Amino acid sequence: MNFDDTPQEAEFRSLARKWVDANAPKQYEAELSKASLGRIRLQKEEIVDVGKAWQKKKAEGGWACLHWPKEYGGRGATPIERVIWQQEEGVYGKLTQPFQIGEGMCGPTVMAYGSEEHKRHYLPKLASGEQIWCQLFSEPAGGSDVAGLRTRAEKQGDNWVINGQKIWTSGAHYSDYGLLITRTDPNVPKHKGLTMFFLDMKSKGVEVRPIKQANGMQEFNEVYFTDVVIPDHQRLGAVGDGWNVSLTTLMNERMSIGSRLATGFPEMFEFCSNLMTEDGLAIDDRATRSKLASWAVKASGLKYTSYRAISALSKGERPGPENSIGKLVAGAMLQDIAMYAMDLEGAAGVFTGAAEEEARGQFQQMLLSSPSMRIAGGTDEILRNIIAERVLGLPGDIRVDKDVPFNKIPTKGR
Repeated sequence: MNFDDTPQEAEFRSLARKWVDANAPKQYEAELSKASLGRIRLQKEEIVDVGKAWQKKKAEGGWACLHWPKEYGGRGATPIERVIWQQEEGVYGKLTQPFQIGEGMCGPTVMAYGSEEHKRHYLPKLASGEQIWCQLFSEPAGGSDVAGLRTRAEKQGDNWVINGQKIWTSGAHYSDYGLLITRTDPNVPKHKGLTMFFLDMKSKGVEVRPIKQANGMQEFNEVYFTDVVIPDHQRLGAVGDGWNVSLTTLMNERMSIGSRLATGFPEMFEFCSNLMTEDGLAIDDRATRSKLASWAVKASGLKYTSYRAISALSKGERPGPENSIGKLVAGAMLQDIAMYAMDLEGAAGVFTGAAEEEARGQFQQMLLSSPSMRIAGGTDEILRNIIAERVLGLPGDIRVDKDVPFNKIPTKGR
Protein backbone atom coordinates (compact mmCIF):
# COMPACT_ATOMS: atom_id res chain seq x y z
CA MET A 1 0.00 0.00 0.00
CA ASN A 2 1.08 3.54 -0.74
CA PHE A 3 -0.85 6.22 1.12
CA ASP A 4 0.95 9.15 -0.51
CA ASP A 5 -0.48 11.08 -3.46
CA THR A 6 1.39 10.90 -6.73
CA PRO A 7 2.40 14.33 -8.12
CA GLN A 8 -0.67 14.25 -10.40
CA GLU A 9 -2.96 13.28 -7.52
CA ALA A 10 -1.48 16.01 -5.30
CA GLU A 11 -2.15 18.57 -8.02
CA PHE A 12 -5.73 17.36 -8.38
CA ARG A 13 -6.22 17.48 -4.59
CA SER A 14 -4.95 21.07 -4.45
CA LEU A 15 -7.31 22.08 -7.25
CA ALA A 16 -10.28 20.41 -5.53
CA ARG A 17 -9.43 21.97 -2.16
CA LYS A 18 -9.23 25.47 -3.63
CA TRP A 19 -12.58 25.06 -5.38
CA VAL A 20 -14.31 23.79 -2.23
CA ASP A 21 -12.84 26.62 -0.15
CA ALA A 22 -14.09 29.18 -2.66
CA ASN A 23 -17.56 27.75 -3.31
CA ALA A 24 -18.77 25.69 -0.34
CA PRO A 25 -21.90 26.91 1.51
CA LYS A 26 -20.03 27.61 4.74
CA GLN A 27 -23.20 28.70 6.55
CA TYR A 28 -24.02 24.98 6.90
CA GLU A 29 -20.55 23.80 7.94
CA ALA A 30 -21.16 23.75 11.70
CA GLU A 31 -24.44 21.87 11.34
CA LEU A 32 -22.96 19.37 8.90
CA SER A 33 -19.90 18.78 11.11
CA LYS A 34 -21.98 17.65 14.07
CA ALA A 35 -24.56 15.70 12.10
CA SER A 36 -24.12 12.08 13.16
CA LEU A 37 -24.45 9.34 10.54
CA GLY A 38 -25.04 11.95 7.87
CA ARG A 39 -28.49 12.66 9.33
CA ILE A 40 -28.87 16.41 8.89
CA ARG A 41 -31.34 18.30 11.03
CA LEU A 42 -32.47 20.53 8.20
CA GLN A 43 -36.10 20.10 7.21
CA LYS A 44 -36.85 17.67 4.39
CA GLU A 45 -37.66 20.41 1.89
CA GLU A 46 -34.61 22.43 2.95
CA ILE A 47 -32.09 19.60 2.55
CA VAL A 48 -33.44 18.89 -0.94
CA ASP A 49 -33.31 22.57 -1.93
CA VAL A 50 -29.87 23.16 -0.42
CA GLY A 51 -28.60 19.90 -1.89
CA LYS A 52 -29.87 20.83 -5.35
CA ALA A 53 -28.13 24.21 -5.17
CA TRP A 54 -24.82 22.59 -4.12
CA GLN A 55 -25.13 19.86 -6.75
CA LYS A 56 -25.84 22.44 -9.46
CA LYS A 57 -22.82 24.51 -8.45
CA LYS A 58 -20.63 21.40 -8.50
CA ALA A 59 -21.91 20.48 -11.95
CA GLU A 60 -21.22 23.97 -13.28
CA GLY A 61 -17.67 23.77 -11.90
CA GLY A 62 -17.06 20.28 -13.28
CA TRP A 63 -17.11 18.52 -9.88
CA ALA A 64 -20.35 16.49 -10.08
CA CYS A 65 -20.27 12.73 -10.82
CA LEU A 66 -16.53 13.00 -11.48
CA HIS A 67 -16.07 9.44 -12.75
CA TRP A 68 -18.82 9.74 -15.37
CA PRO A 69 -17.92 10.55 -19.00
CA LYS A 70 -18.09 14.25 -19.86
CA GLU A 71 -20.89 13.72 -22.38
CA TYR A 72 -23.11 12.42 -19.57
CA GLY A 73 -22.44 15.29 -17.17
CA GLY A 74 -19.26 14.03 -15.49
CA ARG A 75 -15.59 14.90 -15.60
CA GLY A 76 -14.04 11.68 -16.90
CA ALA A 77 -11.96 11.49 -13.73
CA THR A 78 -10.08 8.43 -12.51
CA PRO A 79 -11.40 6.34 -9.56
CA ILE A 80 -8.70 7.69 -7.25
CA GLU A 81 -9.58 11.27 -8.23
CA ARG A 82 -13.14 10.52 -7.19
CA VAL A 83 -11.87 9.33 -3.78
CA ILE A 84 -9.72 12.46 -3.43
CA TRP A 85 -12.73 14.66 -4.25
CA GLN A 86 -14.86 12.95 -1.58
CA GLN A 87 -12.09 13.54 0.95
CA GLU A 88 -11.79 17.23 0.05
CA GLU A 89 -15.54 17.83 -0.19
CA GLY A 90 -15.71 16.57 3.39
CA VAL A 91 -18.81 17.47 5.39
CA TYR A 92 -20.38 19.21 2.40
CA GLY A 93 -20.79 15.80 0.80
CA LYS A 94 -23.70 15.29 3.22
CA LEU A 95 -25.61 17.95 1.28
CA THR A 96 -25.73 15.61 -1.70
CA GLN A 97 -27.58 12.95 0.30
CA PRO A 98 -30.69 13.18 -1.96
CA PHE A 99 -28.53 12.38 -5.01
CA GLN A 100 -26.42 9.51 -3.66
CA ILE A 101 -28.78 6.78 -4.88
CA GLY A 102 -29.05 8.30 -8.34
CA GLU A 103 -25.35 9.05 -8.66
CA GLY A 104 -24.05 5.89 -7.03
CA MET A 105 -26.59 3.25 -8.14
CA CYS A 106 -29.18 4.30 -10.73
CA GLY A 107 -26.87 6.33 -12.97
CA PRO A 108 -24.29 3.53 -13.44
CA THR A 109 -27.12 1.10 -14.29
CA VAL A 110 -28.62 3.43 -16.91
CA MET A 111 -25.10 4.00 -18.24
CA ALA A 112 -24.56 0.26 -18.61
CA TYR A 113 -27.94 -0.73 -20.09
CA GLY A 114 -29.73 2.39 -21.36
CA SER A 115 -29.87 3.58 -24.95
CA GLU A 116 -27.48 6.32 -26.04
CA GLU A 117 -30.45 8.67 -26.37
CA HIS A 118 -31.55 7.96 -22.80
CA LYS A 119 -28.03 8.34 -21.40
CA ARG A 120 -27.56 11.74 -23.01
CA HIS A 121 -31.02 12.91 -21.94
CA TYR A 122 -31.28 11.70 -18.34
CA LEU A 123 -27.75 11.41 -16.95
CA PRO A 124 -26.71 15.09 -17.26
CA LYS A 125 -29.90 16.12 -15.45
CA LEU A 126 -29.14 13.61 -12.70
CA ALA A 127 -25.55 14.83 -12.41
CA SER A 128 -26.58 18.49 -12.18
CA GLY A 129 -29.20 17.87 -9.49
CA GLU A 130 -32.08 18.84 -11.74
CA GLN A 131 -33.59 15.39 -11.27
CA ILE A 132 -33.50 12.95 -8.34
CA TRP A 133 -33.70 9.17 -8.74
CA CYS A 134 -34.65 6.38 -6.34
CA GLN A 135 -34.30 2.59 -6.35
CA LEU A 136 -37.45 0.40 -6.30
CA PHE A 137 -36.23 -3.10 -5.34
CA SER A 138 -37.32 -4.29 -1.87
CA GLU A 139 -40.77 -5.79 -1.24
CA PRO A 140 -42.67 -6.73 1.95
CA ALA A 141 -42.67 -10.47 1.18
CA GLY A 142 -39.10 -10.60 -0.09
CA GLY A 143 -36.92 -9.35 2.74
CA SER A 144 -33.29 -9.63 1.68
CA ASP A 145 -34.28 -11.95 -1.17
CA VAL A 146 -34.50 -9.42 -4.01
CA ALA A 147 -35.24 -12.18 -6.53
CA GLY A 148 -38.32 -13.16 -4.52
CA LEU A 149 -40.18 -10.03 -5.69
CA ARG A 150 -43.84 -10.19 -6.77
CA THR A 151 -44.45 -6.86 -8.54
CA ARG A 152 -45.72 -7.88 -11.99
CA ALA A 153 -45.08 -6.34 -15.39
CA GLU A 154 -47.31 -7.52 -18.25
CA LYS A 155 -46.67 -6.66 -21.89
CA GLN A 156 -49.47 -4.85 -23.73
CA GLY A 157 -48.46 -3.73 -27.19
CA ASP A 158 -45.47 -1.39 -26.94
CA ASN A 159 -46.07 -0.82 -23.22
CA TRP A 160 -45.81 -2.69 -19.95
CA VAL A 161 -48.48 -2.52 -17.22
CA ILE A 162 -47.13 -2.64 -13.66
CA ASN A 163 -48.99 -3.78 -10.53
CA GLY A 164 -47.47 -4.39 -7.12
CA GLN A 165 -45.74 -2.83 -4.14
CA LYS A 166 -42.23 -1.79 -3.09
CA ILE A 167 -41.04 -0.83 0.39
CA TRP A 168 -38.12 0.92 2.14
CA THR A 169 -37.66 3.13 -0.92
CA SER A 170 -35.38 5.95 0.23
CA GLY A 171 -36.23 9.36 -1.19
CA ALA A 172 -39.25 8.21 -3.21
CA HIS A 173 -41.27 11.15 -1.81
CA TYR A 174 -39.03 13.69 -3.56
CA SER A 175 -37.73 11.64 -6.50
CA ASP A 176 -38.45 12.36 -10.16
CA TYR A 177 -37.52 8.94 -11.55
CA GLY A 178 -37.04 5.45 -10.20
CA LEU A 179 -35.23 2.24 -11.16
CA LEU A 180 -37.83 -0.55 -10.99
CA ILE A 181 -37.29 -4.31 -11.08
CA THR A 182 -40.34 -6.46 -11.85
CA ARG A 183 -41.39 -10.04 -12.51
CA THR A 184 -42.30 -10.64 -16.14
CA ASP A 185 -42.34 -14.46 -16.17
CA PRO A 186 -43.43 -16.48 -13.11
CA ASN A 187 -43.01 -19.80 -14.96
CA VAL A 188 -39.20 -19.86 -14.70
CA PRO A 189 -36.85 -19.89 -11.66
CA LYS A 190 -37.06 -16.66 -9.72
CA HIS A 191 -33.74 -15.19 -10.88
CA LYS A 192 -34.59 -15.72 -14.56
CA GLY A 193 -38.02 -14.12 -14.83
CA LEU A 194 -37.12 -10.53 -13.88
CA THR A 195 -37.00 -7.39 -16.02
CA MET A 196 -35.70 -3.91 -15.17
CA PHE A 197 -37.28 -0.57 -16.11
CA PHE A 198 -37.02 3.08 -15.21
CA LEU A 199 -40.12 5.19 -14.75
CA ASP A 200 -41.37 8.67 -14.03
CA MET A 201 -42.39 8.74 -10.35
CA LYS A 202 -45.23 11.12 -11.25
CA SER A 203 -46.80 8.50 -13.56
CA LYS A 204 -50.51 7.80 -13.14
CA GLY A 205 -51.05 4.92 -10.72
CA VAL A 206 -47.89 5.52 -8.62
CA GLU A 207 -48.66 6.18 -4.95
CA VAL A 208 -45.94 7.02 -2.41
CA ARG A 209 -46.68 6.59 1.30
CA PRO A 210 -43.97 7.83 3.73
CA ILE A 211 -42.93 5.51 6.58
CA LYS A 212 -42.47 7.13 9.98
CA GLN A 213 -39.19 6.00 11.55
CA ALA A 214 -38.42 5.37 15.20
CA ASN A 215 -36.05 8.37 15.24
CA GLY A 216 -38.81 10.70 14.07
CA MET A 217 -37.55 11.03 10.49
CA GLN A 218 -39.25 9.99 7.23
CA GLU A 219 -36.49 9.00 4.83
CA PHE A 220 -38.07 6.03 3.11
CA ASN A 221 -41.47 4.95 1.84
CA GLU A 222 -43.91 2.36 0.58
CA VAL A 223 -44.66 2.70 -3.14
CA TYR A 224 -47.76 1.18 -4.75
CA PHE A 225 -48.26 0.57 -8.48
CA THR A 226 -51.77 0.27 -9.87
CA ASP A 227 -51.95 -0.28 -13.65
CA VAL A 228 -48.89 1.92 -14.18
CA VAL A 229 -47.96 2.12 -17.86
CA ILE A 230 -44.26 2.10 -18.84
CA PRO A 231 -43.14 2.28 -22.50
CA ASP A 232 -40.97 -0.63 -23.63
CA HIS A 233 -38.18 1.78 -24.59
CA GLN A 234 -37.72 2.45 -20.85
CA ARG A 235 -36.68 -1.16 -20.31
CA LEU A 236 -33.06 -1.66 -19.22
CA GLY A 237 -31.54 -4.86 -20.56
CA ALA A 238 -33.32 -7.79 -22.13
CA VAL A 239 -36.66 -9.17 -21.01
CA GLY A 240 -35.94 -11.77 -18.33
CA ASP A 241 -32.40 -10.49 -17.71
CA GLY A 242 -33.34 -8.16 -14.87
CA TRP A 243 -31.30 -10.05 -12.28
CA ASN A 244 -28.05 -9.43 -14.15
CA VAL A 245 -29.01 -5.77 -14.55
CA SER A 246 -29.80 -5.53 -10.84
CA LEU A 247 -26.34 -6.84 -9.93
CA THR A 248 -24.88 -3.67 -11.43
CA THR A 249 -27.12 -1.64 -9.12
CA LEU A 250 -26.49 -3.77 -6.03
CA MET A 251 -22.71 -3.80 -6.55
CA ASN A 252 -22.67 -0.02 -6.78
CA GLU A 253 -25.04 0.25 -3.80
CA ARG A 254 -22.72 -1.66 -1.46
CA MET A 255 -19.71 0.27 -2.71
CA SER A 256 -21.55 3.58 -2.21
CA ILE A 257 -22.83 2.74 1.28
CA GLY A 258 -19.54 1.22 2.43
CA SER A 259 -17.50 4.23 1.37
CA ARG A 260 -19.60 6.62 3.48
CA LEU A 261 -20.46 4.50 6.52
CA ALA A 262 -19.59 6.02 9.91
CA THR A 263 -18.63 4.02 13.00
CA GLY A 264 -19.38 6.54 15.74
CA PHE A 265 -15.94 5.99 17.32
CA PRO A 266 -14.61 9.59 17.08
CA GLU A 267 -17.82 10.88 18.67
CA MET A 268 -17.64 8.21 21.37
CA PHE A 269 -13.99 8.92 22.22
CA GLU A 270 -14.67 12.64 22.56
CA PHE A 271 -17.78 11.98 24.64
CA CYS A 272 -15.97 9.66 27.08
CA SER A 273 -13.14 12.18 27.38
CA ASN A 274 -15.60 14.77 28.69
CA LEU A 275 -18.32 12.78 30.47
CA MET A 276 -18.10 13.13 34.25
CA THR A 277 -19.51 10.14 36.14
CA GLU A 278 -19.78 9.48 39.89
CA ASP A 279 -16.30 7.93 39.78
CA GLY A 280 -14.66 10.59 37.62
CA LEU A 281 -14.16 10.92 33.88
CA ALA A 282 -15.61 8.02 31.91
CA ILE A 283 -12.37 7.58 29.98
CA ASP A 284 -10.49 6.87 33.22
CA ASP A 285 -12.68 3.84 33.95
CA ARG A 286 -10.94 0.53 33.11
CA ALA A 287 -14.01 -1.07 31.52
CA THR A 288 -14.64 1.98 29.36
CA ARG A 289 -10.99 2.20 28.31
CA SER A 290 -11.09 -1.49 27.32
CA LYS A 291 -14.16 -0.85 25.17
CA LEU A 292 -12.54 2.19 23.56
CA ALA A 293 -9.35 0.23 22.84
CA SER A 294 -11.32 -2.54 21.13
CA TRP A 295 -13.24 -0.04 18.99
CA ALA A 296 -10.03 1.85 18.19
CA VAL A 297 -8.49 -1.36 16.82
CA LYS A 298 -11.57 -2.00 14.66
CA ALA A 299 -11.69 1.60 13.46
CA SER A 300 -8.01 1.40 12.53
CA GLY A 301 -8.57 -1.87 10.69
CA LEU A 302 -11.45 -0.36 8.72
CA LYS A 303 -9.35 2.69 7.90
CA TYR A 304 -6.47 0.70 6.46
CA THR A 305 -8.78 -1.73 4.69
CA SER A 306 -10.27 1.33 3.01
CA TYR A 307 -6.75 2.51 2.15
CA ARG A 308 -6.10 -0.83 0.44
CA ALA A 309 -9.16 -0.24 -1.74
CA ILE A 310 -7.95 3.30 -2.48
CA SER A 311 -4.51 1.97 -3.44
CA ALA A 312 -6.17 -0.57 -5.75
CA LEU A 313 -8.21 2.19 -7.37
CA SER A 314 -5.10 4.29 -7.81
CA LYS A 315 -3.50 1.42 -9.75
CA GLY A 316 -6.59 1.00 -11.92
CA GLU A 317 -7.60 -2.23 -10.19
CA ARG A 318 -11.11 -3.12 -9.11
CA PRO A 319 -11.66 -3.85 -5.39
CA GLY A 320 -13.07 -7.32 -4.74
CA PRO A 321 -15.86 -8.71 -2.53
CA GLU A 322 -13.67 -8.29 0.56
CA ASN A 323 -15.03 -4.75 0.75
CA SER A 324 -18.21 -6.25 2.22
CA ILE A 325 -16.18 -6.63 5.42
CA GLY A 326 -16.21 -2.86 5.95
CA LYS A 327 -19.97 -2.52 6.08
CA LEU A 328 -20.37 -5.69 8.17
CA VAL A 329 -17.91 -4.52 10.85
CA ALA A 330 -18.89 -0.84 10.84
CA GLY A 331 -22.63 -1.49 11.08
CA ALA A 332 -22.35 -3.69 14.17
CA MET A 333 -19.74 -1.40 15.72
CA LEU A 334 -22.00 1.62 15.31
CA GLN A 335 -24.82 -0.10 17.15
CA ASP A 336 -22.53 -1.33 19.96
CA ILE A 337 -21.11 2.16 20.48
CA ALA A 338 -24.54 3.77 20.61
CA MET A 339 -25.79 1.21 23.13
CA TYR A 340 -22.76 1.63 25.40
CA ALA A 341 -23.04 5.42 25.24
CA MET A 342 -26.67 5.20 26.34
CA ASP A 343 -25.66 2.91 29.21
CA LEU A 344 -23.09 5.49 30.37
CA GLU A 345 -25.65 8.27 30.22
CA GLY A 346 -28.30 6.44 32.18
CA ALA A 347 -31.59 8.30 32.45
CA ALA A 348 -29.97 11.40 30.92
CA GLY A 349 -29.81 9.53 27.63
CA VAL A 350 -33.47 10.27 26.93
CA PHE A 351 -32.80 13.99 26.57
CA THR A 352 -32.41 15.74 23.26
CA GLY A 353 -31.82 19.41 22.67
CA ALA A 354 -29.11 22.03 22.62
CA ALA A 355 -26.04 22.83 24.73
CA GLU A 356 -25.08 20.11 27.22
CA GLU A 357 -27.86 17.78 26.05
CA GLU A 358 -26.62 17.68 22.47
CA ALA A 359 -24.18 14.80 22.86
CA ARG A 360 -26.82 12.72 24.59
CA GLY A 361 -29.28 13.43 21.79
CA GLN A 362 -26.63 12.46 19.26
CA PHE A 363 -26.23 8.95 20.66
CA GLN A 364 -29.97 8.54 21.05
CA GLN A 365 -30.40 9.26 17.34
CA MET A 366 -27.44 7.00 16.57
CA LEU A 367 -29.01 4.11 18.47
CA LEU A 368 -32.35 4.51 16.72
CA SER A 369 -30.72 4.75 13.30
CA SER A 370 -28.02 2.07 13.65
CA PRO A 371 -30.17 -1.06 13.05
CA SER A 372 -31.02 0.20 9.58
CA MET A 373 -27.33 0.36 8.70
CA ARG A 374 -27.13 -3.40 9.25
CA ILE A 375 -29.91 -3.91 6.71
CA ALA A 376 -29.42 -1.29 3.97
CA GLY A 377 -27.40 -2.54 1.01
CA GLY A 378 -27.38 -6.12 2.28
CA THR A 379 -28.05 -7.56 5.73
CA ASP A 380 -25.29 -8.91 7.95
CA GLU A 381 -26.28 -12.43 6.89
CA ILE A 382 -26.03 -11.59 3.17
CA LEU A 383 -22.62 -10.00 3.66
CA ARG A 384 -21.36 -12.98 5.66
CA ASN A 385 -22.40 -15.26 2.80
CA ILE A 386 -20.54 -13.06 0.31
CA ILE A 387 -17.41 -13.04 2.45
CA ALA A 388 -17.60 -16.78 3.11
CA GLU A 389 -18.20 -17.83 -0.50
CA ARG A 390 -16.32 -15.21 -2.53
CA VAL A 391 -13.46 -14.26 -0.20
CA LEU A 392 -12.80 -17.39 1.87
CA GLY A 393 -13.87 -19.87 -0.81
CA LEU A 394 -16.22 -21.82 1.47
CA PRO A 395 -19.08 -23.94 0.01
CA GLY A 396 -22.07 -21.95 -1.18
CA ASP A 397 -25.22 -21.56 0.88
CA ILE A 398 -27.93 -24.16 0.23
CA ARG A 399 -30.63 -22.69 -2.05
CA VAL A 400 -33.46 -25.19 -2.33
CA ASP A 401 -35.53 -22.98 -4.65
CA LYS A 402 -32.70 -22.26 -7.10
CA ASP A 403 -34.12 -24.21 -10.07
CA VAL A 404 -37.82 -24.18 -9.11
CA PRO A 405 -40.25 -22.06 -11.22
CA PHE A 406 -41.27 -19.03 -9.20
CA ASN A 407 -44.99 -19.91 -9.26
CA LYS A 408 -44.17 -23.38 -7.86
CA ILE A 409 -42.25 -22.13 -4.82
CA PRO A 410 -44.30 -22.87 -1.68
CA THR A 411 -45.55 -19.83 0.19
CA LYS A 412 -47.30 -19.37 3.51
CA GLY A 413 -50.84 -20.64 3.23
CA ARG A 414 -50.20 -22.53 -0.04
